[in-house]
Amino acid sequence: MSVELSTTYLGLKLQNPLVVAACPLTLQVEWLERLEQAGAGAAVLASLFAEQIEHEEAELQAASEYGSDFYAEHSNWYPDQGEYRSGPAMYLDHIAAAKKAVSMPIIASLNGTSTGGWVKYAKMMQEAGADALELNIYFIAADIEASAADVEKRYTDLVAAVKESLSIPLAVKVGPHFSSPGNMCLKLAEAGADGLVLFNRFLQPDIDLDALETSPHLELSSPAEMLLPLRWAAILRGRVSASLAVTSGVHDGQGLAKVLLAGADVAQVASTIYLNGFDHVGRMIRDLTAWMVEKGYDSVEQLRGSMSQQNCPQPAAFERGNYMKVLTKFTGKPV
Repeated sequence: MSVELSTTYLGLKLQNPLVVAACPLTLQVEWLERLEQAGAGAAVLASLFAEQIEHEEAELQAASEYGSDFYAEHSNWYPDQGEYRSGPAMYLDHIAAAKKAVSMPIIASLNGTSTGGWVKYAKMMQEAGADALELNIYFIAADIEASAADVEKRYTDLVAAVKESLSIPLAVKVGPHFSSPGNMCLKLAEAGADGLVLFNRFLQPDIDLDALETSPHLELSSPAEMLLPLRWAAILRGRVSASLAVTSGVHDGQGLAKVLLAGADVAQVASTIYLNGFDHVGRMIRDLTAWMVEKGYDSVEQLRGSMSQQNCPQPAAFERGNYMKVLTKFTGKPV
Protein backbone atom coordinates (compact mmCIF):
# COMPACT_ATOMS: atom_id res chain seq x y z
CA MET A 1 0.00 0.00 0.00
CA SER A 2 1.33 3.42 -0.96
CA VAL A 3 0.42 6.65 0.76
CA GLU A 4 0.29 10.23 -0.52
CA LEU A 5 2.49 12.40 1.67
CA SER A 6 2.09 15.69 -0.18
CA THR A 7 0.51 18.58 1.65
CA THR A 8 -0.24 22.25 1.17
CA TYR A 9 1.25 24.89 3.46
CA LEU A 10 0.81 28.62 2.89
CA GLY A 11 -0.62 27.72 -0.48
CA LEU A 12 2.66 25.99 -1.41
CA LYS A 13 2.68 22.37 -2.55
CA LEU A 14 5.12 20.33 -0.46
CA GLN A 15 6.17 16.74 -1.16
CA ASN A 16 5.72 15.93 2.54
CA PRO A 17 4.81 17.75 5.77
CA LEU A 18 8.31 17.97 7.27
CA VAL A 19 9.72 21.49 7.18
CA VAL A 20 13.15 22.40 8.51
CA ALA A 21 12.64 25.22 11.03
CA ALA A 22 14.63 28.45 11.02
CA CYS A 23 18.05 27.58 12.44
CA PRO A 24 21.75 27.75 11.50
CA LEU A 25 21.36 24.51 9.51
CA THR A 26 19.71 26.56 6.77
CA LEU A 27 22.49 29.15 6.55
CA GLN A 28 24.63 27.10 4.17
CA VAL A 29 23.54 26.09 0.69
CA GLU A 30 25.42 22.80 1.04
CA TRP A 31 23.37 21.92 4.12
CA LEU A 32 20.13 22.88 2.39
CA GLU A 33 21.05 20.46 -0.38
CA ARG A 34 21.68 17.70 2.18
CA LEU A 35 18.36 18.42 3.89
CA GLU A 36 16.51 18.19 0.59
CA GLN A 37 18.31 14.96 -0.31
CA ALA A 38 17.31 13.56 3.09
CA GLY A 39 13.68 14.28 2.25
CA ALA A 40 12.73 17.68 3.71
CA GLY A 41 9.58 19.15 2.19
CA ALA A 42 10.66 22.79 2.67
CA ALA A 43 13.09 24.89 4.69
CA VAL A 44 12.85 28.13 6.64
CA LEU A 45 16.03 30.17 6.52
CA ALA A 46 17.52 31.43 9.78
CA SER A 47 16.11 34.83 10.66
CA LEU A 48 17.38 38.21 9.61
CA PHE A 49 16.86 40.47 12.63
CA ALA A 50 15.43 43.97 12.50
CA GLU A 51 18.24 45.07 14.82
CA GLN A 52 20.84 43.85 12.31
CA ILE A 53 19.28 45.87 9.53
CA GLU A 54 18.83 49.03 11.58
CA HIS A 55 22.35 48.83 13.05
CA GLU A 56 24.09 48.31 9.75
CA GLU A 57 22.12 51.04 8.02
CA ALA A 58 22.96 53.43 10.86
CA GLU A 59 26.64 52.50 10.71
CA LEU A 60 26.75 52.99 6.96
CA GLN A 61 24.99 56.32 7.20
CA ALA A 62 27.38 57.50 9.91
CA ALA A 63 30.38 56.43 7.83
CA SER A 64 29.15 58.26 4.75
CA GLU A 65 28.51 61.47 6.69
CA TYR A 66 31.65 61.49 8.85
CA GLY A 67 34.09 64.14 7.67
CA SER A 68 31.83 65.33 4.86
CA ASP A 69 32.22 68.91 6.06
CA PHE A 70 36.01 68.80 5.66
CA TYR A 71 37.46 67.45 2.42
CA ALA A 72 35.47 66.17 -0.49
CA GLU A 73 38.18 63.69 -1.42
CA HIS A 74 37.61 61.90 1.90
CA SER A 75 34.30 60.58 0.57
CA ASN A 76 36.08 57.79 -1.29
CA TRP A 77 37.31 56.33 2.01
CA TYR A 78 33.91 54.74 2.60
CA PRO A 79 32.10 52.06 0.63
CA ASP A 80 29.54 53.06 -1.94
CA GLN A 81 26.09 52.22 -0.59
CA GLY A 82 25.18 50.46 -3.81
CA GLU A 83 28.18 48.15 -3.50
CA TYR A 84 28.37 47.68 0.25
CA ARG A 85 27.66 43.99 1.00
CA SER A 86 26.13 44.17 4.45
CA GLY A 87 24.58 41.36 6.45
CA PRO A 88 21.13 42.09 5.01
CA ALA A 89 22.56 42.10 1.48
CA MET A 90 24.27 38.78 2.12
CA TYR A 91 20.98 37.36 3.38
CA LEU A 92 19.26 38.35 0.15
CA ASP A 93 22.09 36.74 -1.82
CA HIS A 94 21.63 33.57 0.22
CA ILE A 95 17.95 33.41 -0.71
CA ALA A 96 18.83 33.64 -4.39
CA ALA A 97 21.58 31.01 -4.07
CA ALA A 98 19.29 28.66 -2.16
CA LYS A 99 16.58 28.93 -4.81
CA LYS A 100 19.11 27.94 -7.49
CA ALA A 101 20.47 25.02 -5.48
CA VAL A 102 17.30 23.24 -4.31
CA SER A 103 13.80 22.65 -5.64
CA MET A 104 11.97 22.54 -2.29
CA PRO A 105 10.24 25.78 -1.23
CA ILE A 106 12.47 28.27 0.55
CA ILE A 107 10.84 30.40 3.23
CA ALA A 108 12.71 33.51 4.33
CA SER A 109 12.50 34.63 7.96
CA LEU A 110 12.38 38.14 9.36
CA ASN A 111 12.58 38.74 13.10
CA GLY A 112 11.23 41.96 14.59
CA THR A 113 9.00 43.37 17.30
CA SER A 114 7.50 46.60 15.93
CA THR A 115 6.96 48.45 12.67
CA GLY A 116 9.94 50.36 11.30
CA GLY A 117 12.05 51.03 8.24
CA TRP A 118 13.35 47.45 8.29
CA VAL A 119 9.91 46.20 7.17
CA LYS A 120 10.84 47.07 3.59
CA TYR A 121 13.20 44.09 3.62
CA ALA A 122 10.20 41.78 3.45
CA LYS A 123 9.64 42.90 -0.13
CA MET A 124 13.36 42.56 -0.87
CA MET A 125 13.22 38.95 0.31
CA GLN A 126 10.32 38.36 -2.03
CA GLU A 127 12.25 39.92 -4.91
CA ALA A 128 15.26 37.73 -4.07
CA GLY A 129 13.11 34.69 -4.79
CA ALA A 130 11.68 33.54 -1.45
CA ASP A 131 8.56 31.42 -1.87
CA ALA A 132 7.10 32.75 1.39
CA LEU A 133 8.11 34.76 4.43
CA GLU A 134 7.95 33.77 8.08
CA LEU A 135 7.68 36.73 10.43
CA ASN A 136 9.12 35.73 13.78
CA ILE A 137 7.68 38.08 16.40
CA TYR A 138 10.02 37.65 19.35
CA PHE A 139 8.67 40.12 21.88
CA ILE A 140 8.58 39.87 25.66
CA ALA A 141 5.98 42.21 27.16
CA ALA A 142 8.27 43.37 29.97
CA ASP A 143 6.68 46.81 30.29
CA ILE A 144 4.13 46.27 33.07
CA GLU A 145 2.39 49.51 32.11
CA ALA A 146 1.49 48.06 28.69
CA SER A 147 -1.95 46.48 28.57
CA ALA A 148 -2.84 43.25 26.83
CA ALA A 149 -4.63 45.31 24.18
CA ASP A 150 -1.45 47.37 23.61
CA VAL A 151 0.62 44.23 23.13
CA GLU A 152 -1.89 42.62 20.77
CA LYS A 153 -2.11 45.80 18.67
CA ARG A 154 1.67 45.82 18.36
CA TYR A 155 1.51 42.33 16.88
CA THR A 156 -1.36 42.99 14.48
CA ASP A 157 0.09 46.32 13.31
CA LEU A 158 3.39 44.63 12.51
CA VAL A 159 1.71 41.79 10.60
CA ALA A 160 -0.40 44.25 8.60
CA ALA A 161 2.65 46.40 7.76
CA VAL A 162 4.69 43.43 6.53
CA LYS A 163 1.80 41.90 4.61
CA GLU A 164 1.13 45.18 2.81
CA SER A 165 4.48 44.93 1.01
CA LEU A 166 4.14 41.29 -0.04
CA SER A 167 2.44 39.23 -2.71
CA ILE A 168 3.97 35.96 -1.44
CA PRO A 169 2.41 34.13 1.55
CA LEU A 170 3.17 35.34 5.07
CA ALA A 171 3.45 33.04 8.08
CA VAL A 172 3.61 34.46 11.59
CA LYS A 173 5.53 32.73 14.36
CA VAL A 174 4.25 33.69 17.79
CA GLY A 175 4.45 32.59 21.39
CA PRO A 176 1.62 31.14 23.48
CA HIS A 177 1.61 33.85 26.14
CA PHE A 178 -1.67 35.61 25.43
CA SER A 179 -4.69 35.62 27.72
CA SER A 180 -6.71 34.28 24.77
CA PRO A 181 -4.33 32.60 22.31
CA GLY A 182 -7.13 31.45 20.02
CA ASN A 183 -8.57 34.93 19.63
CA MET A 184 -5.08 36.33 19.06
CA CYS A 185 -4.50 33.82 16.27
CA LEU A 186 -7.81 34.88 14.73
CA LYS A 187 -6.72 38.54 14.87
CA LEU A 188 -3.37 37.72 13.26
CA ALA A 189 -5.13 35.93 10.41
CA GLU A 190 -7.45 38.90 9.96
CA ALA A 191 -4.40 41.22 9.91
CA GLY A 192 -2.96 39.27 6.97
CA ALA A 193 -1.23 36.15 8.26
CA ASP A 194 -1.58 33.28 5.77
CA GLY A 195 -0.10 30.86 8.28
CA LEU A 196 0.54 30.52 12.01
CA VAL A 197 3.62 28.80 13.46
CA LEU A 198 2.93 27.42 16.95
CA PHE A 199 4.98 28.36 18.95
CA ASN A 200 8.03 30.53 19.33
CA ARG A 201 10.49 29.16 21.91
CA PHE A 202 11.41 32.17 24.01
CA LEU A 203 14.96 31.71 25.25
CA GLN A 204 15.28 32.35 28.98
CA PRO A 205 18.25 34.07 30.64
CA ASP A 206 20.00 32.21 33.43
CA ILE A 207 21.98 33.60 36.38
CA ASP A 208 25.68 32.85 36.69
CA LEU A 209 26.23 32.36 40.46
CA ASP A 210 30.00 32.87 40.19
CA ALA A 211 30.04 35.99 38.05
CA LEU A 212 26.74 37.28 39.47
CA GLU A 213 25.44 38.24 36.07
CA THR A 214 22.81 37.04 33.66
CA SER A 215 23.90 34.66 30.95
CA PRO A 216 22.22 33.45 27.77
CA HIS A 217 20.93 29.90 27.90
CA LEU A 218 19.95 27.70 24.99
CA GLU A 219 18.75 24.12 25.14
CA LEU A 220 17.52 21.95 22.33
CA SER A 221 13.84 21.08 22.52
CA SER A 222 12.48 17.89 24.05
CA PRO A 223 9.45 15.88 22.86
CA ALA A 224 7.47 17.07 25.90
CA GLU A 225 7.47 20.60 24.46
CA MET A 226 5.30 19.43 21.59
CA LEU A 227 2.21 19.06 23.78
CA LEU A 228 1.40 22.78 24.06
CA PRO A 229 1.43 23.57 20.31
CA LEU A 230 -0.24 20.21 19.67
CA ARG A 231 -3.17 21.24 21.83
CA TRP A 232 -3.58 24.62 20.15
CA ALA A 233 -3.29 23.18 16.65
CA ALA A 234 -6.19 20.89 17.59
CA ILE A 235 -8.23 23.81 18.94
CA LEU A 236 -7.53 26.12 15.99
CA ARG A 237 -8.05 23.59 13.19
CA GLY A 238 -11.10 24.62 11.17
CA ARG A 239 -11.56 27.83 13.17
CA VAL A 240 -8.96 30.07 11.56
CA SER A 241 -8.37 30.50 7.85
CA ALA A 242 -4.58 30.35 8.18
CA SER A 243 -2.35 27.35 7.57
CA LEU A 244 -0.99 25.77 10.75
CA ALA A 245 2.54 24.64 11.57
CA VAL A 246 3.65 23.04 14.82
CA THR A 247 7.21 23.60 15.96
CA SER A 248 9.12 22.72 19.15
CA GLY A 249 9.42 19.13 20.28
CA VAL A 250 8.67 17.21 17.07
CA HIS A 251 11.50 14.68 17.16
CA ASP A 252 10.34 11.56 15.30
CA GLY A 253 7.81 10.08 12.90
CA GLN A 254 5.34 9.50 15.72
CA GLY A 255 5.48 13.17 16.69
CA LEU A 256 4.95 14.10 13.05
CA ALA A 257 1.86 11.89 12.94
CA LYS A 258 0.48 13.48 16.09
CA VAL A 259 0.69 17.06 14.84
CA LEU A 260 -1.03 16.06 11.61
CA LEU A 261 -3.79 14.30 13.53
CA ALA A 262 -4.25 17.44 15.63
CA GLY A 263 -4.73 19.53 12.51
CA ALA A 264 -1.40 21.06 11.56
CA ASP A 265 -0.47 21.20 7.88
CA VAL A 266 3.24 20.72 8.61
CA ALA A 267 5.70 20.18 11.42
CA GLN A 268 8.84 22.29 11.71
CA VAL A 269 11.90 20.50 13.08
CA ALA A 270 15.42 21.52 14.03
CA SER A 271 16.63 20.12 17.39
CA THR A 272 16.14 16.51 16.33
CA ILE A 273 18.37 17.06 13.29
CA TYR A 274 21.13 18.41 15.54
CA LEU A 275 20.73 15.41 17.82
CA ASN A 276 20.41 12.70 15.15
CA GLY A 277 21.95 14.05 11.94
CA PHE A 278 20.67 14.94 8.47
CA ASP A 279 19.55 11.39 7.70
CA HIS A 280 17.03 11.53 10.53
CA VAL A 281 14.81 13.62 8.25
CA GLY A 282 14.33 10.63 5.97
CA ARG A 283 13.85 8.32 8.95
CA MET A 284 11.01 10.50 10.23
CA ILE A 285 9.29 10.41 6.84
CA ARG A 286 9.67 6.63 6.57
CA ASP A 287 8.32 6.12 10.09
CA LEU A 288 5.33 8.35 9.34
CA THR A 289 4.67 6.38 6.16
CA ALA A 290 4.86 3.04 7.99
CA TRP A 291 2.46 4.25 10.67
CA MET A 292 -0.01 5.50 8.05
CA VAL A 293 0.07 2.16 6.25
CA GLU A 294 -0.47 0.32 9.53
CA LYS A 295 -3.49 2.50 10.40
CA GLY A 296 -4.96 2.45 6.89
CA TYR A 297 -4.49 6.11 5.98
CA ASP A 298 -4.15 6.76 2.26
CA SER A 299 -2.92 10.36 2.45
CA VAL A 300 -1.90 13.23 4.68
CA GLU A 301 -5.08 14.97 3.56
CA GLN A 302 -7.17 12.13 5.01
CA LEU A 303 -5.13 12.09 8.21
CA ARG A 304 -4.91 15.79 8.90
CA GLY A 305 -7.24 17.13 11.58
CA SER A 306 -8.98 13.83 12.30
CA MET A 307 -8.10 14.29 15.99
CA SER A 308 -8.71 18.05 16.13
CA GLN A 309 -11.05 19.35 18.78
CA GLN A 310 -13.86 19.54 16.23
CA ASN A 311 -13.42 15.88 15.25
CA CYS A 312 -12.11 14.31 18.45
CA PRO A 313 -14.53 11.91 20.20
CA GLN A 314 -13.39 13.52 23.49
CA PRO A 315 -13.11 17.25 22.73
CA ALA A 316 -12.93 18.09 26.44
CA ALA A 317 -9.50 16.45 26.49
CA PHE A 318 -8.18 19.69 24.98
CA GLU A 319 -9.78 21.74 27.75
CA ARG A 320 -10.18 21.52 31.53
CA GLY A 321 -11.67 18.02 31.69
CA ASN A 322 -8.35 16.40 30.90
CA TYR A 323 -6.66 18.40 33.65
CA MET A 324 -8.91 16.93 36.34
CA LYS A 325 -8.64 13.38 34.99
CA VAL A 326 -4.84 13.42 34.92
CA LEU A 327 -4.44 14.82 38.43
CA THR A 328 -7.00 12.53 40.07
CA LYS A 329 -5.37 9.45 38.54
CA PHE A 330 -1.78 10.40 39.34
CA THR A 331 -0.46 8.19 42.18
CA GLY A 332 3.25 8.87 42.03
CA LYS A 333 5.38 9.28 45.13
CA PRO A 334 8.90 10.52 45.88
CA VAL A 335 11.80 8.09 45.51
